[in-house]
Amino acid sequence: MAGFEHGFDGTVDRSRFPADPWRLVENRYSAHDLGVTETLFSVGNGYLGMRGNVEEGRESHTQGTFINGFHETWRIHHAEEAYGFAEVGQTIVNVPDVKIIRLYVDDEPLLLPVADLVSYERSLDMADGVLRRELLWRTPSGKRVLVKSERMVSFVERHLAVITFEVTMLDEPAPIAISSQILNRQDGQDEYHVPSAAMGQGFDPRKANQFTERVLQPQVQWGDDERLVLSYRCTNSGMTLAVATDDELVTENTHDVRTQVDEDLAKHVYRIQAEPGKPVRLTKTVAYHTSRGVPARELIDRCRRTLDRVREEGVAFQHAEQREFLDEFWARSDVEIPGQPEIQQAVRWNIFQLAQATVRAEGSGVPAKGLTGTGYGGHYFWDTEIYVLPFLTYTSPWYARNALRFRYQMLDAARRRASQLSQAGALFPWRTINGEEASAYYAAGTAQYHIDADVAYALMQYVRATGDQDFLEREGVDILVETARMWADLGFWRANGDDHFHIHGVTGPDEYTTVVNDNLFTNVMARFNLRVAAETLESMRRDAPHDYERLVIRLGVSEEETAEWLRAAEHMSIPYAEHLGIHPQDSHFLEREIWNLAATPATKRPLLLHYHPLVIYRYQVLKQADVVLALFLQGSEFTPEEKLADFEYYDPLTTGDSTLSGVVQSIIAAEVGYHELALEYFTSSLLVDLENRHANAADGVHVASAGGTWSALAFGFGGMRDDCGRISFDPRLPQSWESLTFRVMLHGARLKVTITTDSITFVCETGESAEVHVRGKVVRVVAGEPVTVALDGHGPVLKGTPSLRDLTGNRREDGTLITATVPHS
Repeated sequence: MAGFEHGFDGTVDRSRFPADPWRLVENRYSAHDLGVTETLFSVGNGYLGMRGNVEEGRESHTQGTFINGFHETWRIHHAEEAYGFAEVGQTIVNVPDVKIIRLYVDDEPLLLPVADLVSYERSLDMADGVLRRELLWRTPSGKRVLVKSERMVSFVERHLAVITFEVTMLDEPAPIAISSQILNRQDGQDEYHVPSAAMGQGFDPRKANQFTERVLQPQVQWGDDERLVLSYRCTNSGMTLAVATDDELVTENTHDVRTQVDEDLAKHVYRIQAEPGKPVRLTKTVAYHTSRGVPARELIDRCRRTLDRVREEGVAFQHAEQREFLDEFWARSDVEIPGQPEIQQAVRWNIFQLAQATVRAEGSGVPAKGLTGTGYGGHYFWDTEIYVLPFLTYTSPWYARNALRFRYQMLDAARRRASQLSQAGALFPWRTINGEEASAYYAAGTAQYHIDADVAYALMQYVRATGDQDFLEREGVDILVETARMWADLGFWRANGDDHFHIHGVTGPDEYTTVVNDNLFTNVMARFNLRVAAETLESMRRDAPHDYERLVIRLGVSEEETAEWLRAAEHMSIPYAEHLGIHPQDSHFLEREIWNLAATPATKRPLLLHYHPLVIYRYQVLKQADVVLALFLQGSEFTPEEKLADFEYYDPLTTGDSTLSGVVQSIIAAEVGYHELALEYFTSSLLVDLENRHANAADGVHVASAGGTWSALAFGFGGMRDDCGRISFDPRLPQSWESLTFRVMLHGARLKVTITTDSITFVCETGESAEVHVRGKVVRVVAGEPVTVALDGHGPVLKGTPSLRDLTGNRREDGTLITATVPHS
């Protein structure tokens, strides 16, 4: 595995980023890749996130502090309006920055790009959730200054962050000034962004554009020699925010403090006569509180209560609670890969990103970039349900429940959106923060109706893994009913003797093929959605008649309606090309010319940045796994032979321009026997941010890809499958790995699963027992009684790597080869 790569010169060796099992470590400062390192060293808890900007506050790619769901709204201006287009955009707001602690020695500022750094180390400790930095600075006059800092966003105290900054003169005395600030950056600066609506608006749809007007309107500000407070209201959304800090300076040196408070800046400036060997330690405790409309004064009171409590308990107590929380998190979430130190480090970093994006996201969704950057404007997508929730469901199911309840709370908005599109039921927005559709490019946005089925899939995966019938019968069933209604209304029965149920005018996961008929992924997932909705209502009618009657009254559902859902599911049109032995991605996909990716220069990738959408739409070329994703999520609906044929056809046509693709290709490659290719896809996905493989890590962590790496380990190499609650394992361990260990929660029991080349071992770590299947054999695991099952070598035959020349199926019905070309740029 290559060393970290940050896109500025291609490679960075391990002397800068050494492998460490529990830390991400940087041993040399560089200003050339600040955007990437700011992302990689971010800290957060799902509610509050802080980019890894240096404390001194001057050198940055993008200064960033974010609150999940705290957003501004703005009018979407379409070049040509049409009914039903999204009207109001939303973007996460970069909130006032408390990270800034500026240092002056002999009136000389510490500026890292030009500083004489004798030594330097920065580390993100994933065991205790603290970002640390220690550097030795030789000032222009030759004085040596030791600077240490720590930054923690608490997983326990949702609204709290703790920052420490310590300065020690080592050899000579010097006057020191430390400026501890809350800074609200304003109009026209890089820190405020409005997102591009979607592909086709803005040069790079993954990035964001700038606001042109002031976003945060000042409300109340005040400060004394210990506490500083600023508060604001968003101009259009009306959301409110308060931020407060307590500063405590401890030193044996003589010092004083001055306080300044303005509308957009509050600061304590400490002046110290520092003697050698006498540290100066500043502790900065921070509280953020936000609301959809509560007056700022009330939020200030909430900040005061948070800080008062921390003052009583002490900062050491907060750090101890953080460590205790993470000890419990890793006990159920860790994945162990002995003998692979670089992979081990990267796996834990990705899992830690999932914690930072989800743990305290109560009442909100999971942004595509977490709280690490401005990419995608802080929006929530289907990424959460398909790529993030499996990890949560099988390791921390209560967090999965929170995310699903957020979808339930969006149901009224989804009903309104369905009505706007002339559909019954509910249609969840393709991208959103507040529940309203924010995607202006409908072809690759709103047309992805499959998000309804994705939510239903995640809901049922959670319920079957946990047995949480209470959530299903009180709230989850409403999601199932309204999404099933949407599918039943969207689809239609074609006349002239065709008894199949068709769904037209939709876009699947592959955004390089849009607004098509009978997209296979959409139809397969819609079939699942319709079935589980009907089955859930039947089970409630039988086993929970009181809840069923309340549902009938609440939603007006009838047995005739559910019977129609089952009929539509039974007769769902599933495209299949007999002459090729594959499932076409949609009803007309095979009529298109093939895009020759092998002849496409790297300078023209990703395609969406170099070719007009209409050019891309004319070809057989995929941005990401589509049919192959269906093979994974609905694996029991396909035969092994179909999976192999489909994978071999689509893999060479898939660009991987989306970071959502590699993990899915890895899982299916492992299942059908392309083991080396599975490892290649896994490694590429694992390092998508750590090596900046898509050249956009500066915009924030790819949270869905991080979730997908866990899925690639558990479902791919672990061979785990969940077929309607039946958990099975068919491991496919890479030949270069000695073992793989991960955990899964099943109905309250936590199973530790350890796989070697010739065995799989289960240990019930918590709970009483669990039942799983291993290659067709039933295995019951009881607490205190580990079970080891020998693996007899049964599994897919090892294969090479599919290539375009192997796609003998790429022929017309008359047998002539479809010409493969690359469009002119």
